[in-house]
Amino acid sequence: MAELVLDLAETVAGVGVKTSYGDAVDIDGTTLVPVALGYYGFGAGSGSDGAGDQAGGGGGGGLSIPLGAYVGRSGDVRFEPNLIGLLLVATPLVWVTGKALRMVIRALKR
Repeated sequence: MAELVLDLAETVAGVGVKTSYGDAVDIDGTTLVPVALGYYGFGAGSGSDGAGDQAGGGGGGGLSIPLGAYVGRSGDVRFEPNLIGLLLVATPLVWVTGKALRMVIRALKR
């Protein structure tokens, strides 16, 4: 089991920035660099099944949400957002901020 975890860690160690920024692509004189929000999660465990036999398992998963792209043309570079991706990322942030403000306002009213 320890070898599996080490192999997994070695594989994921090189991901970093490659998860967030894609390779630059040149299309008709316009350079595009895709940008995404990405994260991974892994878990593993072992134990006994009650009859003295060893049992174990593990799993993992990941998610990547495209946020937009840096577009470079004629010496000008700008970020062009993917509105659906930005809404997916911003919705939980807005919800948590609203809940926090609600709690602060209630506390101040007391």
